[in-house]
Amino acid sequence: MQARANIGVIGAGSWGTTLADLLAKKGHRVTLWAYEQELVAQMGSVRENGMYLPGIRLADNLSFSGSLQEVVSGKDLLLFVVPSQSLRSVLQQVIPHIPADAIIVSASKGIEVESLKLVSQIYEELLPAELYNRFAVLSGPSFAREVAMEMPTAVVAAAVDHGVARSVQEAFNCSYFRVYTNSDIIGVELGGAVKNVIAIAAGIADGLGFGSNTRAALITRGLAEIGRLGVVLGARGETFAGLAGMGDLVLTCTGDLSRNRTVGIQLGQGRRLSDILGEMRMVAEGVQTTESTCRLARKIGVEMPIAFMVHEILYADRPARTAVIELMGRDPKAEGF
Repeated sequence: MQARANIGVIGAGSWGTTLADLLAKKGHRVTLWAYEQELVAQMGSVRENGMYLPGIRLADNLSFSGSLQEVVSGKDLLLFVVPSQSLRSVLQQVIPHIPADAIIVSASKGIEVESLKLVSQIYEELLPAELYNRFAVLSGPSFAREVAMEMPTAVVAAAVDHGVARSVQEAFNCSYFRVYTNSDIIGVELGGAVKNVIAIAAGIADGLGFGSNTRAALITRGLAEIGRLGVVLGARGETFAGLAGMGDLVLTCTGDLSRNRTVGIQLGQGRRLSDILGEMRMVAEGVQTTESTCRLARKIGVEMPIAFMVHEILYADRPARTAVIELMGRDPKAEGF
């Protein structure tokens, strides 16, 4: 990737804004697309995303637009950071305008509810083959606010073509944002998606007043569930021991900035899901990912008791404490996938 690339970032939530700002500070020519026209105007006038990333001044050379065509056309690299359930619609709008030689990077995390497809599978379905060959996934343990504050962070860029992964690494890597390469797209993106489900479970345990023993058990056995699902889908088991697996899972299950853990805490405290979500501006991907993950697991015959428990609490009004007791009361078995 050239030192000063022309980059379009689609999605101005906290993560999209942070990555756009990082790329601009590296000297790239970056245009950030936001759906909300008032947000485009605000960012352009006060250099701040007060809706999703308040208190962070954005780079002076970062540009903003409400036009998808403008942000996509003529770019060397396109970074998509839209909610997974909105991705298909956005991608269908921009495909005619994507340059044939552009690198496409996805930083979205989730599994589409209707199709049960991973994010990469949506791209594979919709993109021409030559464009999909230039596709990569960016994932790993990274709270947007901490990256925006230039706190040391490490993530993974995964692509089938190592040259594409290297180009993404070069585009994003900087003094506080270290990017490793990987070829396991399915493993990297699945770790980033399903960790949100386990984070809700960890939050529920915290909300119920349980301690570190419970959290450690949920993280470890949650990782086993993610790995079990991933291997069946074609991922490499060792991927889940890395940044996009264990790293992202630990962060999301323990960090106070985790939206999914926050949802779980409030559920554990007895609040209703509709009330919790009604108060949130940003998306807690794990809520819908729980639905798609459990449906996918049952479809392909993968046992995921923690994810299934979260689903019962979210969608069947199962009391959290009762669900945990039932989870602990399952038949004893040997440890492993």
